[in-house]
Amino acid sequence: MKKLILFLLILSAVIYAQEKNKLVTDENSGKPMLIGLCDRTAFADTNFSWWFNSEYEYYPADSTAVTRFSKKLQDVKITIVMGTWCSDSRREVPRFYKILDQASFNTQNLTLICVDRNKTTPDNLVEKLDIKLVPTIIFFRDDKEIGRIVETPKETLETDLVKIIVK
Repeated sequence: MKKLILFLLILSAVIYAQEKNKLVTDENSGKPMLIGLCDRTAFADTNFSWWFNSEYEYYPADSTAVTRFSKKLQDVKITIVMGTWCSDSRREVPRFYKILDQASFNTQNLTLICVDRNKTTPDNLVEKLDIKLVPTIIFFRDDKEIGRIVETPKETLETDLVKIIVK
């Protein structure tokens, strides 16, 4: 527990000290990818907006399920680890943002970290998060991990959120 709190404090310090929405070239594809700490504004770049906006707009979020967890979501901190090169991230992350918007989630409690194909960042932001697949969405309450969604939801994003948040 103490190690997790210390890690979160260090992660917070590193986050505020580093450049956001950094673009690098993906060595495999030669295309731009995001790396390190990012925020939603990064998806306005034309390299990413075509897939982000499409998934966000056309995803039919389950408003009944969102209502079930939206109040309890307000005391939760969320870390999303994704790769802009990854098809699962391109599908799930915009949908997740739509759900957060419907739940009126305070995005000050959201950390978005983009990784390379090795699931690393130059500043080792994900080293202690045990990331095997992306996207990985990690939920914390009172500085304790309460659950995660890895790569794809077990059922739907909303159903998985109900199971994680409404415990």
